Amino acid sequence: MIPADALRRIAFLLERAREPTYRVSAFRTAAHVVEGLSDAELERRIKTRTLTDLKGIGAKTAAVVLQAHAGEEPEYLADLKAQHPPTELEGAAGELRNALRGDLHTHSEWSDGGSPIREMALAAMGIGHDYLALTDHSPRLTVANGLSAERLARQLDVVAELNEELAPFRILTGIECDINLDGTLDQTDELLARVDVVVASVHSELRAPADRMTARMLAAVQNPHTDVLGHCTGRLLVERTQRGGKQQKPRPESGFDAEAVFAACVEHGTAVEINSRPERLDPPTRLLQLAADLGCDFSIDTDAHAPGQLDWQGAGCEKAAGAGITADRVINTGTAEQLLSR
Repeated sequence: MIPADALRRIAFLLERAREPTYRVSAFRTAAHVVEGLSDAELERRIKTRTLTDLKGIGAKTAAVVLQAHAGEEPEYLADLKAQHPPTELEGAAGELRNALRGDLHTHSEWSDGGSPIREMALAAMGIGHDYLALTDHSPRLTVANGLSAERLARQLDVVAELNEELAPFRILTGIECDINLDGTLDQTDELLARVDVVVASVHSELRAPADRMTARMLAAVQNPHTDVLGHCTGRLLVERTQRGGKQQKPRPESGFDAEAVFAACVEHGTAVEINSRPERLDPPTRLLQLAADLGCDFSIDTDAHAPGQLDWQGAGCEKAAGAGITADRVINTGTAEQLLSR
């Protein structure tokens, strides 16, 4: 087992188990340190027992490195796997989870995520995905360090290099694009045409009157660049911490004509996102059932901001199964090629 991979796997499992952030960060930092060593330097550090002299490597992470380097499964990793076995979904929800090939809504440290793009991709590979759409925020969302046109263009080049390294796994280029007050999308048409996946979401004026919100969402859904309508009601079920430590209180659903918006999604081929984040679980059950009854397609996503959150799709699968949504109506059960040809 490669030491850096073992450390990342531990960080992933700790994050999935909702362990404290400092504990997750310790293993993720150690993975970066170890990965930065040459093979010769790693060998020397192991032989001389000087791993802990390196900043970011403590006694526990050093033990993981030693055991992984020796071809053993680290004890810390084995214990974690025993304490926190993956939850197996049953029935229709389990079938949906097994059918998913990727995730179409994720964030990296380029906007308000906490990890590098490569680390997110490796975690997606580790849970069996074939692809991952990188959808960092658009420029208007400054609180989330949204990407200007220039930064997004640079990110496209970074993703192209990573795809050469990680093939056949594929990072799909993308953006979570803010829906402006007039319903336009918060990025240039040229860049929207270049990316693989556009998730259009409302992040502002969430308490606007229903008629204004409806017009705004209809314009975005009808935009030919829009692939997925993200977290459509904008609700937050519990308090959460934003980038920079700011606390966001729970908030109710935005008001809009759901029947009109979902009918437009059907007409224009825009998938409705089933957002699996525990503080969102959006759309609510009644609206998800309405979208299903009207004939919408769906994307079951995590909106992950860290590698361990990529394992949250199970909650979305349970919601989808409860509404009678089958795999053929979930766009990320298809291959990357099928997805891009929609």
